[in-house]
Amino acid sequence: MIPEAFSAPISAKDLRGDLRFNESMASHNSWRAGGIADRFYLPADLEDLQVFIATRPMVEELLWIGLGSNLLVRDGGVRGTVICTCNRLKGIDPAPGGVLRVEAGVPCAHVAKYCAEQGYVGAEFLAGIPGTMGGALAMNAGAFGGETWSLVAAVTTLDRYGDLHRRLPSDYEIGYRSVRGARAEWFVGCELRLEAGDSGVGRAKIRALLARRSETQPTNMPSCGSVFRNPEGDYSARLIEASGLKGFTMGGAQVSEKHANFIVNVGQAKARDIEALILHVQQEVLRIQGVELIPEVRIVGCQEAMQDE
Repeated sequence: MIPEAFSAPISAKDLRGDLRFNESMASHNSWRAGGIADRFYLPADLEDLQVFIATRPMVEELLWIGLGSNLLVRDGGVRGTVICTCNRLKGIDPAPGGVLRVEAGVPCAHVAKYCAEQGYVGAEFLAGIPGTMGGALAMNAGAFGGETWSLVAAVTTLDRYGDLHRRLPSDYEIGYRSVRGARAEWFVGCELRLEAGDSGVGRAKIRALLARRSETQPTNMPSCGSVFRNPEGDYSARLIEASGLKGFTMGGAQVSEKHANFIVNVGQAKARDIEALILHVQQEVLRIQGVELIPEVRIVGCQEAMQDE
């Protein structure tokens, strides 16, 4: 998974990926809303991504995305460059000792399915995470009682110079939906430690989890997944519903009538509609329940489109 270090100077002409300009971010996130990115890069593979990063100015802002779940891009768009790893860093292969090597662009649901097919157990919960492994590593994503970093034996990161590093869980502070570690390094792969088991049992468990997800969550509507972290000893969905906010609508954004911790795009919602609804839910739950809800969703970009001078 990790290419050898470059032995010669590199430049933009060595790139093999797809560099786009003025790319609509509404096409690259699960809320289907948001503005324009100045630049948008789809790397050919990890080595190509190393070349790209090494050619970028150190002052340039970089935003990394996978499937664009758990992400709200404001209507003013993104200055700098967006790097999309989904289905670009797509390697997944077993290693000795019950270890599975996975690159950051592999969807979590695919990892769950692969593990079940190969007779690994313990990763079934990944089927309920609507993102890629890179995003799951960055926030310790979880579903159905499982958390990403409970499986992690090591990670591979990339720094601003295009250099790769192998890091251990002990290098990070890992908590509920929180991962803190080296600054200016991004997850490009991981090693998951799994146990052998019955593939039939694993596949059955995934089917049951997905059926439960379909019954309880608005999986057929544009959303980011869960909007707020669960407070200790309680559930955000219960607090939101108890505050009378289920079905509450602002613009084209609505608190889901199926699951109150989901905000769905019910009709051409702008990012500002979604952000305003997030704030309204926070304010109302704090006023009525006395609990401050903390968003899981990452909000990026400019509030409004930049105006020509």
